[in-house]
Amino acid sequence: MNSPVTILVVDDEPAIRRLLHAGLTRAHYRVVEAASGRETLSAIQIDKPEVVLLDLGLPDRDGLELIPIIKSAGAAVIVVSARDATDQKVAALDLGADDYVSKPFDSEEVLARIRAALRHRLASETGSPVLRRGDIEIDLVARLVRKGGAEVHLTPKEYGFLAELAKSAGRVVTHAHLLKSVWGPGHETDVEYLRVAARGIRRKLEDDPSQPTLLRNEPGVGYRLLIAS
Repeated sequence: MNSPVTILVVDDEPAIRRLLHAGLTRAHYRVVEAASGRETLSAIQIDKPEVVLLDLGLPDRDGLELIPIIKSAGAAVIVVSARDATDQKVAALDLGADDYVSKPFDSEEVLARIRAALRHRLASETGSPVLRRGDIEIDLVARLVRKGGAEVHLTPKEYGFLAELAKSAGRVVTHAHLLKSVWGPGHETDVEYLRVAARGIRRKLEDDPSQPTLLRNEPGVGYRLLIAS
């Protein structure tokens, strides 16, 4: 029998830790808890979690400072915080966080974000170049996109945008990262480029472009590709 995935819950509020502990245990995860930055660093070394649910408002250290340290240990980081300002979300993602959930949160949403982070980690370890959702297939090696088995023509910028999202499927990719990667340095604030590309991709791939289920906008922050890997 495979060992359960270990999740480290970092929060200084006992009620939040209890809530997350109960939901994660029901989902068959092994749960470890920490209430401070010091306890977090100790748990990272001893318990070696695959995913860390990280609150930013810790009593002894700003949680943002911990993100690069946790990532360097090989764990995925999902920020779960009451800091819901756009600049805080962008800062966390730019520091390497895999995802961001604002408090108050829905436990099922947190579980879904954990599953997405674990899928992304597995894909990065196996190097799988093909991503699929329903009848949509993105082949990053062949640089092809298919819907219902037929090749879909994307413009170079549309494909570049989609490929950047596919590399981090399920995770939020910030506006600045997408613009710098696809349009180049100096375009990090040209968000309208992303809106145009997103409209083109949705028109070609979504069953109902007005109700997108594949390409999700995270207002003020970035975009997320909801696709299995």
